[in-house]
Amino acid sequence: MRKPAFSGETSRLADSVPGRVQGGPETRRRFPFSALTRRIIFFNTIALLVMTVGVVIVQSGRVGLIDERLDAIREQALIVASTLAEYTTDENTRDINLAEAEPLLRQLIEPTRLRARFYGRDGKLALDTRNLLARNLVEKRDLPSLDRWEQLKGLFSRVYDGMMGVRPFDKLAPYIEAGNDGRAYREVLYAYSGDTAAAERVDEDNKLILSVAVPVQRFREIYGVLLVSSEGGDIDSILREERATLMEVFLVAFAVMVVLSFYLAGFVARPVRRLAAAADRVRRGRLGRESIPQMEDRHDEISDLANSLSGMTRALYHRIDAIERFAADVAHELKNPLTSLKSAVEMLMRTKDEAAREHMIEIVRDDVKRIDRLISDISDASRVDAEMSREHSEPVALVHLLETIVEVYRFSEEPTSAHIVLDLNLPRNAIVLGRDERLGQVFRNLIDNAVSFSPEGGTVKIAAVAEGKRARITVDDEGPGIPPDNLETIFERFYTERPPGHDFGTNSGLGLSIARQIVISVGGSIYAENRQDPDGKTIGARFTVMLPIRNPR
Repeated sequence: MRKPAFSGETSRLADSVPGRVQGGPETRRRFPFSALTRRIIFFNTIALLVMTVGVVIVQSGRVGLIDERLDAIREQALIVASTLAEYTTDENTRDINLAEAEPLLRQLIEPTRLRARFYGRDGKLALDTRNLLARNLVEKRDLPSLDRWEQLKGLFSRVYDGMMGVRPFDKLAPYIEAGNDGRAYREVLYAYSGDTAAAERVDEDNKLILSVAVPVQRFREIYGVLLVSSEGGDIDSILREERATLMEVFLVAFAVMVVLSFYLAGFVARPVRRLAAAADRVRRGRLGRESIPQMEDRHDEISDLANSLSGMTRALYHRIDAIERFAADVAHELKNPLTSLKSAVEMLMRTKDEAAREHMIEIVRDDVKRIDRLISDISDASRVDAEMSREHSEPVALVHLLETIVEVYRFSEEPTSAHIVLDLNLPRNAIVLGRDERLGQVFRNLIDNAVSFSPEGGTVKIAAVAEGKRARITVDDEGPGIPPDNLETIFERFYTERPPGHDFGTNSGLGLSIARQIVISVGGSIYAENRQDPDGKTIGARFTVMLPIRNPR
């Protein structure tokens, strides 16, 4: 019955995860909201503030609004002045009929929020809608407050107006009531020369007043000047209303942003916290083997992270189980030769027969060789796993590697009892990503195993052929074959059933296991089968290795 060299685990853990000494759940500072929640709210708030400031800057078209307001006042003033010139002028006296002009001026100005004053040819005030309209009969003014709190509120209001563009911080000319003399206003003087002029001033309450002076003329004859001005603070009120509306929109947007941020943070941060807590429980391991929560219903990156952590945890548990099994197998395999060695030493001490003593010494020698072989192979198996997880893969020329290995066997100082044949049908530039010494170890193990089962003078054939993007390498021998039930078992650790007459203690049963471990680490596969002749008789065993071929560039 054939005795395979060895079987190994089909999976390995690429990275170990050391326990966290600092910053763990026991020492991590807890906040009411997670760091992710705080960042989401912070950056959303910054974005909202930038948008709001941009809107304020764009709408700080206070100058634009003033210009528009001045244009509107100018248009209204021109309409009123042309109407007065058309219907109330007397060409003979070259004067305005005030009796006709008064009701007409009142009717034209009443629908607006403006004040109109008409100055005659001598610059004296002739008509003032403040004295003609009912809305101006009672004048209301805010007296300065003596309360400290009210003064602070006024200061805050002025600062707010300046920041929001309602009231500029620059200085404007003060507005004064000129009484009956209209020539006190610069724009009125310009109007007497036939031009239309405008002015911006602030009253004693720091309210903006816009005024436009238009000459009342007909056929180039100037009959007087019409001064149309806004009431104090109406522009400010419009701007304040706009800014108040903008602030209301900002507050609503901020509330919506906070709610959505909390929802988004909960949607992202809460499951991440669950995953972190589960990972901490896995690390502590106080309640047995914890599992990572599954979130397959999310269908997003968090679900992918949960699946990855779950798979990593299962691989970790599998690795722990493999280490436990390996330790148990090592203890069992070492115990057998140690028990035999102990018995041989005891018999050696008791027997006086020289032949029996020589036999006991031979047993002791064989057991020591077996223990030495076991320790070497166990160390090699452990080192392979560490190297596969630590070292980087390099391009390996598969054809050159196989030719070199076969040449080493052919020209070895201790030639094998079997003839080795190499049949290559691979491109010369066939490349496999891995470690050349480890891939070479795979084929050496397979060749050693085939030679040990081949009869004296038999043939071991190594064939390699390209199949698409994979290389298929087979190692055939002419031995007794493998029992069908053991085609997979031979890859288990310490499976060491050798043919009769094979040197005792020269095989530990780890060779095939190490070979499978290396092949799987480079993305390949390995399996065993029996070769049969046309009559169905077993004529030897075949080990097949499938390796991915990479682009030679």
